[in-house]
Amino acid sequence: MTLTSLSKSPNPKSPARRRGIALALTGAVLWGGSGVAGQYILQDCAFATEWLVGVRMLISGALLLLIDLAVYRQDIFAVFRGRRDRLETIAFAVFGMLGVQYTYFAAIKFSNAATGTILQYLMPVVIVGWTALRTRRRPPLGELACVALAVLGTFLLVTHGSLTSLAISPPALFWGLLCAFAAAFYTVQPKRLICKYRPTLIVGWGMLVGGLLFLPISKPWAFTGIWNTAAALNFAYIILFGTVIAFVCYLGSLQYIQPAETSILGSAEPLSSILLSIALLHITFTPADLLGAISILGAISILAAVILLTRK
Repeated sequence: MTLTSLSKSPNPKSPARRRGIALALTGAVLWGGSGVAGQYILQDCAFATEWLVGVRMLISGALLLLIDLAVYRQDIFAVFRGRRDRLETIAFAVFGMLGVQYTYFAAIKFSNAATGTILQYLMPVVIVGWTALRTRRRPPLGELACVALAVLGTFLLVTHGSLTSLAISPPALFWGLLCAFAAAFYTVQPKRLICKYRPTLIVGWGMLVGGLLFLPISKPWAFTGIWNTAAALNFAYIILFGTVIAFVCYLGSLQYIQPAETSILGSAEPLSSILLSIALLHITFTPADLLGAISILGAISILAAVILLTRK
């Protein structure tokens, strides 16, 4: 689950750059683990998707705002003082943060963590398409090739190469593709706010406001499911490691490396999700699944590398 910001890369061999790479990889791997933990409590412990998303956003948003206040010691309510900032923050909270969180875990509930994460990573393809429509210009040939590779990967992942049947359920495909669109909005829309303020503040408010507006549906006071030690540990991981620490690591990496580089390193998220799903949940992948995943991750990595090279 990536979010863009602005930064300048230091010397390629500097300790700061190595620190940025380590932070970005750590955040991506922790995000991948949160999907696996989410799959366990959604499928094995019968948690409601709405409850999990709502409570996660409320707790994580509050913790991120406390971290922001402790680190920066600035007015955390500044984003609500101007009408434009206030409206954009609410839009980000509802259509970006809440949108991507709910669709992501819904896709996992109907499939598995690896599939949901990989489908979410079609987000850059959506951004390329939206940019082409907005500017009324055809994307460069290299970007079109990446889009075609990603589409091929998606086809293999959801059909196993068959033209007559789906290898995953229609709800899983629906929520996974919708997650890619929500992630595209979540990545592009808050850019002005992040430049004006700071990432932890915008992400924190996005989660908290989204969680508050989702209260009538999430109903944190009406828990259903199996609450045991394993469920509690996985839930705690999602909140602390898969959300708060992951965001702090990822956003911290932007002080040392360029956002396009974090996009390349972000491929560690679906990769870690695949490996953890195999190791911990005993999920099996067919050769078509693996080829589809490689095609999508390759397309996104190449696309991010192209962006990186054009910015230098």
